[in-house]
Amino acid sequence: MSNGWNKQSTTRSRTRGAKVRVKTARGRKNSSTRWLQRQLNDPYVAEAQRLGYRSRAAFKLIELDEKYQFLKGVQRVVDLGCAPGGWCQVLTQRLNDNAQIVGIDLQEVEPVQGADIWVMDFLEPNAEKRLMERLNGPVDVVLSDMANSATGHKQTDHIRTMALCEAALDFAIKVLAKNGTFVSKVLQGGSDNELMKRMQQHFTSVKHAKPPSSRQDSVEWFVVAKGFKGRPNVE
Repeated sequence: MSNGWNKQSTTRSRTRGAKVRVKTARGRKNSSTRWLQRQLNDPYVAEAQRLGYRSRAAFKLIELDEKYQFLKGVQRVVDLGCAPGGWCQVLTQRLNDNAQIVGIDLQEVEPVQGADIWVMDFLEPNAEKRLMERLNGPVDVVLSDMANSATGHKQTDHIRTMALCEAALDFAIKVLAKNGTFVSKVLQGGSDNELMKRMQQHFTSVKHAKPPSSRQDSVEWFVVAKGFKGRPNVE
């Protein structure tokens, strides 16, 4: 799949110093050394630190929104699996002061000014009811950057992460306003075909996207589903 992205990304002009090499230390696994070296040489990590974002993932949301413009004028956004809070930080910058931003995660997340962060399992039977009772109306955008904790077994990791995406889609269908948007991380592979078909049933436009800040050697992609058709017998 081609991502169709203009390579002149707003986050491409990063600091370009000499490449940092990390020596393998006693007791440190080779994989840990490679991860550390990649982090130290990643311009997005450096830029996230400079701008005060909690993770480099903030740039994924920025780049996706710059391409698809799904945050323009929205009033209510839910960020599923929001830890460590980088996407919530971006939302507070891109939305107006009156917008309602709710981040949901299983673990405690350091507060983000302008966002309401809940420690909650969005898979609970009454989760969507609790959310709607706190909001001023249906949700305009549901976001999910969730991935299952890596087991080291690619097929297992793929199945579990795609199951999270399926669950996030189910949640979005329950809380989205008509013409709303669902944005989620997916992993490239055969099992995403059924998921795409489901999205096409509920949204007028479904696009695969790989923002420049997503590492090119990763199987991570995103889906941007716009134009929610509404729930039968409800809207």
